[in-house]
Amino acid sequence: MGPVSPSALRGIALMVGAGASFAVLDSVAKTLAATYPSPMVAWARYLFHVVVMVAVLAPSHGRRLLRTRRPDLQVLRGLCLGTSSLCFFGAIAHMPLAEATSIVAIAPILIALAAVRWLGEKAPPGTGVSLVLSFLGVLLIVRPGTALFGWAAVLPLATAMFVTGYQLLTRRLNGEDDGVATLFIGAVVVTVVLSAIMPWYWVTPHSWFDMALFVATGAIGAGGHWLLVRAYAHASAAALAPYGYAHAVMSLPMGYLVFGNFPDRIALAGMAIIVATGVWMATRRTGKVGPTDD
Repeated sequence: MGPVSPSALRGIALMVGAGASFAVLDSVAKTLAATYPSPMVAWARYLFHVVVMVAVLAPSHGRRLLRTRRPDLQVLRGLCLGTSSLCFFGAIAHMPLAEATSIVAIAPILIALAAVRWLGEKAPPGTGVSLVLSFLGVLLIVRPGTALFGWAAVLPLATAMFVTGYQLLTRRLNGEDDGVATLFIGAVVVTVVLSAIMPWYWVTPHSWFDMALFVATGAIGAGGHWLLVRAYAHASAAALAPYGYAHAVMSLPMGYLVFGNFPDRIALAGMAIIVATGVWMATRRTGKVGPTDD
C-alpha cells in the first residue's frame, strides 16, 4: 500500500471530525430528551438544520437546494430519515449513549445485504459472517438479565433498519439529484412531517439555555454534514468508509464525560466486535457510499 496523499488525509480528518460532531449532537439530544419529548427534539434538530442550510447555502445555490428529478424517492428517504431519528432519540433517552450508538453501527452490514436484494449489487465476501458477528455484538451489549434488555433496546435496532432504508435511497438518488439538495430536501421533509404532529408534543422550553441547546442540535447537525460533504470532496468513499465508525467510537468518551456512563467489559467486547466487523467489511466493499445523516 502506497503513502496516503495529503488530500486523502484531509478527507479522513474531516470524516473523523464529522463523527465527533455527531457524537456531540447525540449528547445534546440525550440531554434534551431527558426533559422534552423525543419527537420535539428531533423536530428542532431538523428545523434548525434547515435554517442553517438556508442561511449558508441559499445565496449560492438558490432554487437548486430543492431541485429534484425524483420527488417520490426524496420524500420516502426523508420519512426513513425522520423515523430513524425518532427511534434513536427515543433510544438514547432510555439507554447509555455508547451502547445505543454501537447497536446502530450494524446498519452498514444491513445495507450491504439489502443492496444485494434491491439494488442488484454483489455482496462483499464475508457479509453473512459479518452479520452474525454484529448481532453477537448486539447480544453482548443488551444481554438477557441486564437493565438494557428491554423494549428500549429495540429502538436502536429499528434505527439501524430505517438507516438502511434511507441509505439505499441515497444510493438510488446518487447521479439523479445533487448531493447537497438531497441532504437539504431530506431535512425539509422531516421538518414538515414533524411540524404536523408537534401540537401533541410541544413543551415550552424551560429556559434560554434549553432553547440554545435546541438551536445547537440543528447547527451541529448541519456542521457535521458539511464536514461529510467536504470529506468526500477530498477522498474516495472506499478510503473513507472505515472512518465512518468514528461516530460510534467517539460516543464512548462522550457518554462517560457528559453522563458518567461507561460500559462494562462484556458490553465493551460487543462494541468492539461491531466496530471491528464493520471496519473490516468497509475495507472490502466496492460499492459507492454517500454521506450519512444523523
